[in-house]
Amino acid sequence: MGTERHAFVAVANRLPVDRSDGVWEASPGGLVSAVAPVVREHSGAWVGWAGTYDDDFAPFDFDGMSLVPVSLSAEEHRSYYEGFCNATLWPLHHGLIVAPQYHRSWWRAYRSVNARFAQAAVDAAAPGATIWVHDYHLELVPEMIRAQRPDVRIGFFEHIPFPPLEQIAQLPWRDEILRGLLGADVIGFQREADAVNFRHAAQKLLGRDPEELNCRVGTYPISIDVEEIRAAAESPTVQEMARCFRRDLGDPDTLIIGADRLDYSKGILHRLWAFEELLDDGRLDAERTCLAQIAVPSREGVRAYRELRDEVEHTVGRINGRFSSLGRHVIHYSHHSYSTEAAVALYLAADILLVTSLRDGMNLVAKEFVTARRGRGGALVLSEFAGAADELDQAVIVNPHDRVGLKKAIHHAASLDEEDARTRMDAMADTVAAFDVHHWARAFLHDLREAAPAPT
Repeated sequence: MGTERHAFVAVANRLPVDRSDGVWEASPGGLVSAVAPVVREHSGAWVGWAGTYDDDFAPFDFDGMSLVPVSLSAEEHRSYYEGFCNATLWPLHHGLIVAPQYHRSWWRAYRSVNARFAQAAVDAAAPGATIWVHDYHLELVPEMIRAQRPDVRIGFFEHIPFPPLEQIAQLPWRDEILRGLLGADVIGFQREADAVNFRHAAQKLLGRDPEELNCRVGTYPISIDVEEIRAAAESPTVQEMARCFRRDLGDPDTLIIGADRLDYSKGILHRLWAFEELLDDGRLDAERTCLAQIAVPSREGVRAYRELRDEVEHTVGRINGRFSSLGRHVIHYSHHSYSTEAAVALYLAADILLVTSLRDGMNLVAKEFVTARRGRGGALVLSEFAGAADELDQAVIVNPHDRVGLKKAIHHAASLDEEDARTRMDAMADTVAAFDVHHWARAFLHDLREAAPAPT
């Protein structure tokens, strides 16, 4: 039986579902909340990996969408995902915080898997369809689709930063990656700096026309489902959860939180070092201050992530050993995933959120925090290297590499006047509400509809 054809097809590394005990369940995440409503609105299809190895699932319907699973073996996942995606492209796109690894076998796996995704999209697309491809896992897919289907309209959105020329030029397969992306009619990035980097690379390395690039490459800062976060923040159940969190953390005078994937790009160690020095200096009182750090497990098959986890946990243990008292930790650390409701409860419980990213495409946690805390005050310490800093300019903006500056920022956030804090928080929440995730999707798809076809 052939695949059903659709007028709208989304393509991403993962399907918007997880399989648990033989049952498909909706998966959380910003991409799902952003793209799933568009797919449903168009009665469209979503192409992605089902999250299990070697299973060859047939397309199936779920929550108003047709889901088209792409099969991966365990070895393909290791080479394509853990290897090329997350040990080559991820560090290359995130400022070389760790050194990218270049292995031809990983590149071959990446190219092969991208071809499989592209074929699934081609098979699912009706004549004249719109195909929206997402993120660094699938940078070859637009050109692969274009080679077979000149009739379709193709958009590509990069959720992570795009590196400057001198970094992308290191990649042995840079030309193939750039040509892959240029198969799209519209190529979107989070920040103007990322779009500039891509245009510069395409000009210098491929000789592409600057005027053509200016027309096809744009900036579309992604956002959150504001109504979902607001509803959670007003829920009596979530508010009671917040009170319990604060009580269980010792009901400190100042509760500082961090909520991140356990990734070296998030600057978790930098905030821990600054927090330790503030306790040393006496500018934070260990008896009245608590830092709660949630570190969501991430890419544990990649060695750099395992090493980071060891260092974070060692640092937390050292700080607690120095400053905690019997029955009371100065840092509460947990290494597990959490629900949207639990995240919002933590935002409500907190006084300060630390976002100390060394490089971040956007950082949706910052946008969730200010949305949850509208009318409640509090403070956001936000890295200038996170895309969210372009919009949330009422935050305490910081360079996380500057230890002295980061300490001053945390201390300043803890000392903000209540009225000033509320004014800042409400201004940031209003910005997020005006440019929510639905605005992001509408803006990108409007430009894709209006765009001239990509050159062939």
